[in-house]
Amino acid sequence: MEKTTLKLTRKIQLLVDLPTKEERKAALDMLYQWQNRCFRAANLIVTHLYVQEMIKEFFYLSEGIKYKLTDEKKDESGILQRSRINTTYRVVSDRFKGEVPTNILSNLSNTLLASFNKNRPEYWSGERSLQNFRRDMAFPFGKECISKLTFDAERNAFCFRLFQIPFRTYLGKDHSDKRKLLERVIKGETKLCMSHIKLKDGKIFWLPIFEIEKENHVLKAEVIAEASLSIEYPIVVKANNTKLTIGTKEEFLYRRLAIQAAQNRAQVGAAFSRSGKGIKRKLKAVDRLSDAESKYVRHRIHVYSRRLIDFCIKNQAGTLLILNLEDQVELAKEEAFVLRNWSYYDLMAKIKYKAEKAGIEIIVD
Repeated sequence: MEKTTLKLTRKIQLLVDLPTKEERKAALDMLYQWQNRCFRAANLIVTHLYVQEMIKEFFYLSEGIKYKLTDEKKDESGILQRSRINTTYRVVSDRFKGEVPTNILSNLSNTLLASFNKNRPEYWSGERSLQNFRRDMAFPFGKECISKLTFDAERNAFCFRLFQIPFRTYLGKDHSDKRKLLERVIKGETKLCMSHIKLKDGKIFWLPIFEIEKENHVLKAEVIAEASLSIEYPIVVKANNTKLTIGTKEEFLYRRLAIQAAQNRAQVGAAFSRSGKGIKRKLKAVDRLSDAESKYVRHRIHVYSRRLIDFCIKNQAGTLLILNLEDQVELAKEEAFVLRNWSYYDLMAKIKYKAEKAGIEIIVD
């Protein structure tokens, strides 16, 4: 049976809702400590999972050794003192006891085990290396750790407690659906699943996962919309004898190349910028223009994918067929300029996400 729900992840900035600077700094230092312990625990977990999975390969040393990865109490051939799921959790909980909440370690262990099982065939064949985690990785926690989620009209912010640390959201000029999703969570209309906390440059970002109902549109599975990605036009789609070209090469590249040219001029001029606070001050304009390019690309890709899905809905197309994708990717690889300035994979990711949300089946030819 097809699932009627879809999981969305959003990025929301948080502020520690404490009165004094010292209290806010103490809370932030604690979050950084949890992040560090999760980074170390994650590397330990995947190492133990790999050894457990490959332990049967080590038994050329002796014969007759038991190697079944189950609890010895449940199976006489088992070599574990507890269930396999519990082994990695106990390793990290014993090592970091009192330094990080156990809920974080439990969710981290479960997440990495699911990821490891998914990639197990590639690990076994040597086609994939183990995950290596960065020090600034986001750490997970369960929805039960969030309490007292309310909307404060005076401060125009959503407030809640995470492990008894008070936070409030900073949505800024929110043009997405973050506010609407949080309002629906408070009303009980949307389910809040596991979340992550990401720390970057002294800022706190909350990455909640929302489970929402798919959009209900009148679609016909027998109506097929054929879309192709090309260099001249980002997307060309046909359905019901109707054809639509979405975007043009000039429209997409003109602004992006203009931003790149401005960034190059800023890099040249940085050598003559007034100093005083080191390289960060000199490269301020360069960094700003770099962010401008990535934001522009994300916006255009969002617009193109939105127009494509709206076209399918308008024509009641229940199936979207993407044609010649591999040919276009290979063509882009041959031309360095196109590969540098086009965004096939990002565009496909946005199309698949919006299609799933609308209940449209995607077929890649």
